[in-house]
Amino acid sequence: TYAPKLIFLDISDINCIQDVAKEIINCYGCVDILINNASMKVKGAVQSISLELDKKIMDANYFGPITLTKAILPNMISRRTGQIVLINSIQGKIGIPFRAAYAASKHAAVGFFDCLRAEMEEFDISVSTVNPTFICSYHRQPAPGNWEAPIWK
Repeated sequence: TYAPKLIFLDISDINCIQDVAKEIINCYGCVDILINNASMKVKGAVQSISLELDKKIMDANYFGPITLTKAILPNMISRRTGQIVLINSIQGKIGIPFRAAYAASKHAAVGFFDCLRAEMEEFDISVSTVNPTFICSYHRQPAPGNWEAPIWK
């Protein structure tokens, strides 16, 4: 057994993900199961959401999980075993009004992980996507222009 180790990671900061993945591999030697379960969302009309916020949502919901997955994947491939899970959203399959940035990021993630599933079959690595319906989360809407503030906890 391994003693638990708490490692903090801002999934939207793709520049630090590689280092965190190395720290995890160095600590434990491998990752048997990677569960990507981080998300950022915002509600608003397309014309009221800035391109800056669209990019931040895409970083957290798409680039973050794929960057972490790509960092862990070589270790799984070399061992020819592992399981990767994406906890996504039903909005990765259908869009609803006032959630364009969120739905777009979730659609992109579904597409990536669907392709990854097919590619990893030859290495006996399982890739699963879970698309639950509405998840009630505590949220706080940041002040306009202050998108660095936590949006969802």
